[in-house]
Order: sequence, then structure tokens, then C-alpha cells
Amino acid sequence: MAHHKSALKRIRQNAKIRLRNRYYKKSARTAIAKLREMTDAKDAAVFLPKVISMIDKLAKRNTWHNNKASNLKSKLTKHVSSLG
Repeated sequence: MAHHKSALKRIRQNAKIRLRNRYYKKSARTAIAKLREMTDAKDAAVFLPKVISMIDKLAKRNTWHNNKASNLKSKLTKHVSSLG
């Protein structure tokens, strides 16, 4: 167990950040799955920027690696363009 005040605070902060990261990652994964299941080109084209924004935010916060985010955006864009 931590004995210093700063260590205790760091433990509290890490727990909060971990929960926040889990929430945003799960939300993004759900949105990606929803986008992949779409068959209507118009709906997918409207939803794609929202999903890309979620992916970019995760990459900016270093929750996901930049290359992973880039690969996901590329695949999703390809998927949406193939619908049309």
C-alpha cells in the first residue's frame, strides 16, 4: 500500500482515467461495429465522420496507437465507399 499522499492521489487519478478510457474505447468499438453493419450508403456516410472523430480522440489521448487509428479510419472509409 502506498504511504505518501502523492502516491495515494496518483492511485485515485489512475483509477478515474482507466474508467474514462474504458468508456470511450467501448463506445468507439460499439460505433465501429454499428457502422460495419450498416447497409445504407447515406446513413453510413453521415455516421462515418462521427466515428472518425471518436477514433481521432482516442489516438490523441494515446489510448489507441496512431497507426491503429489510421488503419481503422482507412478500412471504415473503404467500407462506406463500397456501399455506394
